[in-house]
Amino acid sequence: MANISISSAAAEQIQHVLAERGNGLGLRVAVKPSGCSGYSYVLDIADEVGANDVPFEDHGVKVLVDKEALTMLDGTEVDYVSEGLNRYFRFNNPNATDECGCGESFSV
Repeated sequence: MANISISSAAAEQIQHVLAERGNGLGLRVAVKPSGCSGYSYVLDIADEVGANDVPFEDHGVKVLVDKEALTMLDGTEVDYVSEGLNRYFRFNNPNATDECGCGESFSV
């Protein structure tokens, strides 16, 4: 069985976004062919578990991962970082063999 973990910082941010929005089940993560390295992460707020979603829960929040992306994301930690004025979700993906210079895409 695949595993996805969520850092405490990512969990706090997901909880914040859901509270601001007023509803939602958790964060949905998928990948799509894109960018200069092959794939990019796609994030959305999930209101329900879809037929292709595999749920993971950590620090009290849910992350739903598309079944098709599961092998590419197995072992990934979803983190939330602040670097200067930039704040974003970072994927510490052990399956990524290369990332583009801007960090928007990866290859496996």
